[in-house]
Amino acid sequence: MFKTIGVCGTGNMGQAIVKGLVVSKAMAADHIYLYNIHREKADALAKETGAVVVDSPLKLAKLSHALIMAVKPNMMEKAIYAVSDGLAADTVLISIAAGLSLESLAGYAGEKTKIVRVMPNTPAMVGEGMASISSNDMVTAEETADAVDIFSSFGKAEVVDEKLIDAVCGLSGSGPAYVYLFIEALADGAVREGMPRQMAYTFAAQTVLGAAKMVLETGTHPGALKDAVCSPGGTTIEAVQTLEENGFRAAVMKAVSASAEKNRNL
Repeated sequence: MFKTIGVCGTGNMGQAIVKGLVVSKAMAADHIYLYNIHREKADALAKETGAVVVDSPLKLAKLSHALIMAVKPNMMEKAIYAVSDGLAADTVLISIAAGLSLESLAGYAGEKTKIVRVMPNTPAMVGEGMASISSNDMVTAEETADAVDIFSSFGKAEVVDEKLIDAVCGLSGSGPAYVYLFIEALADGAVREGMPRQMAYTFAAQTVLGAAKMVLETGTHPGALKDAVCSPGGTTIEAVQTLEENGFRAAVMKAVSASAEKNRNL
């Protein structure tokens, strides 16, 4: 793991990263440095986690072996220029901004800068994120592995060829929104059948959580798990037929492609 980690930006994702590192004990809190243009936000996160707030982007860069740029895409160029003079030759710059390629980031930071591009998602905030890791040619295999360790501390992370980043965006980047819609729809259906709404949300959310865990922990193909629930002539296969008749799978596939295309054109 990197000796020190800096986090520039302490919004939702910046907070998730810091909390994940601290809770998992992947990094000692006093080896994590924070900077936010709004000092009070960084101070609040530091108070909660034990991380250390610094008073300038330049100081943040000088203290960081890995520097995570947790700022919005439209702020990235300005933010990188603010830290660039403090970057050492072996500092790894990690961007979590959608739509900014490794090439674009190198245009801001310099062609010899070690850069890792990460596509995380919001469930990182509860320790169940999914992140893709793509590195430029300056980054060593060990440094890439260290980046994977950072984002695995609050979920799962895998090395992905940058050419697949649009697919990652459409799937795991935007995917939580699709799942929330599905949970809401499941709950609405149960409410229609007379179940109290809060109870319906609990049943729906736990059902999705349990089904996802079955896929991850058993390694069984989702289709086989679906088949195991569908008894001949039973209630589940009746429901599955209704979903198929209404284009459920096609709609989800189109949603992933739409998100990927939007990311491609950012």
